[in-house]
Formats: sequence, C-alpha cells, structure tokens
Amino acid sequence: MRPTTLLWVTAGAGLAVDQSTKAIAAVLVEGHGATHALGGAVTFTAMRNSGAAGSFAPHATLVFTLMALVVVGVIARVSPTVRRPGWAVGLGLLFAGAGGNLIDRLFRTPGFGRGAVLDFIQIGHSGIFNLADQCVTAGSVVILVQTFRGIPMRGGVRGRTEP
Repeated sequence: MRPTTLLWVTAGAGLAVDQSTKAIAAVLVEGHGATHALGGAVTFTAMRNSGAAGSFAPHATLVFTLMALVVVGVIARVSPTVRRPGWAVGLGLLFAGAGGNLIDRLFRTPGFGRGAVLDFIQIGHSGIFNLADQCVTAGSVVILVQTFRGIPMRGGVRGRTEP
C-alpha cells in the first residue's frame, strides 16, 4: 500500500472508531452511573471536557479548536509527500485523534467551535479519555520513534530526500 493511502486509511479508521464509540457512549454511558469492566480495571463514565487532556484550560475551547484545525490542515497538506509507512501511520493516527476531537468541538453543545469533547474511558485511577486521545498519543509515539531512528518522512537517508 502506498504511504499516502496508508495515512488516509489509518486516519479514516481512527475517525470511524472514535466517532462510533462516542456515539455509543452518548447513549449507553452518558447520564448513567459508572460501569466497571475487567474486574474494575476499566470504568466507563461520561464526562464532557471543554479543555485539553485532564480538563486542562477548560475556558480555552476555541484555542483547542483552532489548534486541531491547524494540525489536520498541516497533515492534509504534507500527506502527498509522505514516503515512509511509519510516518504514514503516525500522521494518520494524529489526524484521527485531532480530527475526532475537532468534530466534537465543532458539533457538540454548547455550540459550533465551542463544543465539549466526550470522554468516557478510565483505566485504573487514570484520567478519563476517549479513543481520539489515544490516537493522538499513539501517533505521537510513532512519530517520535521515526524521528529518533532517523527515518525521514519524505524518504531517502537522514537529511536527504527522494525526488
């Protein structure tokens, strides 16, 4: 599979899984008490988050909306130039995560560009998160690994690019 295709397949799959699980959580989890699974290791409980991870900066929703727009825009712009599968997967996951939470910020209450992200998964005593958050984390790790291994996004060998 071509790296550009891999990037968009990864992004599409991540967005679909994120939005599907949020739709299910909105019906089955939101407005209900916490549900424990796997012997209490995983808890499903809904929380609307207008800020960043861990409810950081809850009054800066518009800033996070604009940041997500920039992230998805930059990835869309560079996607045709990606020549390495690792970079394609990392950028696809990052696009899925930023895009999934961007969709929430654009279309969930209280209004366009100011919507709160639906978080609903808690592992142990961690913070509550959603699958878009995990896509951002996983994509960032993949990109860091590619960077530390010296694998350029556009091909070639460190610092050189292929035509």
